[in-house]
Amino acid sequence: MANRHLARSVVLQVLFERDALSGVMTIEEAISRLSGYASEFGARQSDMPFMQELLKTTIAKQKEIDEVIARAAPEWPIEKIAAIDRNILRLGLSELLYADRTQVPAKVAINEAIELAKTFGSGSSSRFVNGVLGAVYVELGEPGKNEGSMRKKEGVKPAKMPTEHLAGAVVYARSDGETYLAFVHDIFGHWTISKGKIEESEDMRAGAVRKIKEEMGLDTTIIEELGVNEYTANDSKVEGGKKRKRVTYFLAESPFSDIKLGSTGGLDDAQWFPITAVGDLNFYDDTLKIIIPAINRLAQKGKQ
Repeated sequence: MANRHLARSVVLQVLFERDALSGVMTIEEAISRLSGYASEFGARQSDMPFMQELLKTTIAKQKEIDEVIARAAPEWPIEKIAAIDRNILRLGLSELLYADRTQVPAKVAINEAIELAKTFGSGSSSRFVNGVLGAVYVELGEPGKNEGSMRKKEGVKPAKMPTEHLAGAVVYARSDGETYLAFVHDIFGHWTISKGKIEESEDMRAGAVRKIKEEMGLDTTIIEELGVNEYTANDSKVEGGKKRKRVTYFLAESPFSDIKLGSTGGLDDAQWFPITAVGDLNFYDDTLKIIIPAINRLAQKGKQ
């Protein structure tokens, strides 16, 4: 067994034991148990700093990680997931979301978790772990996807995928001669555009206005369409396990009023930002492809 894979196996044992104790194990007790399991499994002493950091991060970020699991696998309440699968997901997401990607690339974090599921889980564990981590990987913008193939496309032809339609908008407001943009912040650590699923027979523009009201409490007026973004997402409820999401984005104006974050799952903040500060925010690459044209359009409108 490769050294780092063995090290992750040791961390998993501690997480599993801590979970069995309903999380009452302190971090000091967890580190002590880590040393015991490391000796039992024959892990290298030189890997102890790696194991300690991974264990500490997974425990410290468990609440946020469990929220990510709930979002990626809504049909599986966290307490209903098999204990070993639950803790493999926590460990894998700890690396996928919080590790230094120069040290642990996203594909490595996912593949290592899948291998742990094959070793310690049931016959279906690896597929379940793969599906959840794959969904999060897509939400993150598929970091490192061009560094080699993470997995085959499973023979699913895009043309046969069901399509889910969503709509959202880059929301702006003017106040005291300055332009502001409103964004929501997701539990993956990115600022992004408010968007959501379009209801049956609902107009795209009306859907975007409704979703912004639900997520940020803002009353908006659609100005113009900015573009369309399509991507593939995992969905265990559809044949083939994948679906295409098609998001239509608009530019929308709002009064410069207080933002009130709604109860939409997966979001933990929403704020106005001066347009000059937007460049300092952490966005997904595909989101930037919509935001930059919106800013350019607002600059042109300002000159008119």
